[in-house]
Amino acid sequence: MDKEKTPIPIIEGHDCFACGTNNPIGLKLDFYRQGSSVCSDVVLSRNHVGWQNMAHGGIISTLLDEIMSWTVIYFKKAFSVTRQIQVRYLRPVPVEVPITVKGAITSDGTSRSCQAEAVLLDSSGKILAKGEGEFVLLSEDKLTALPEEFKEQMMDLFEKYE
Repeated sequence: MDKEKTPIPIIEGHDCFACGTNNPIGLKLDFYRQGSSVCSDVVLSRNHVGWQNMAHGGIISTLLDEIMSWTVIYFKKAFSVTRQIQVRYLRPVPVEVPITVKGAITSDGTSRSCQAEAVLLDSSGKILAKGEGEFVLLSEDKLTALPEEFKEQMMDLFEKYE
């Protein structure tokens, strides 16, 4: 297995809860490519608890959805939105310790969609949660709600992705 971590550039200065650098309460995820996967290492804080010392299920779902989304963005070089996601919570996810979320494309689907999977791992590699999702691939002209500057920045990022 390829252990090299190749950083994946993202757009700085936006408000996404999961990866935005401007969101004061966000997760501020960074991404890297490792073989055929996109990964992110994160330490959740006490602000992310559900039950005492355990991450809230909504945060876990967000991590899985975000890593699958960036996996699609990176490997498909396309804008995408989540059509559906299925999450399996296998073990409690602790806060204040390093965890890794890892995504991969599982099926190219059609020219307008694809499937991805994700796992959330503890530091020993044990799977704590996993997810599967279907993602709709969108052309730039379908994203009328996004500012033109943001779309241009994303198109520039696509050019940088291997």
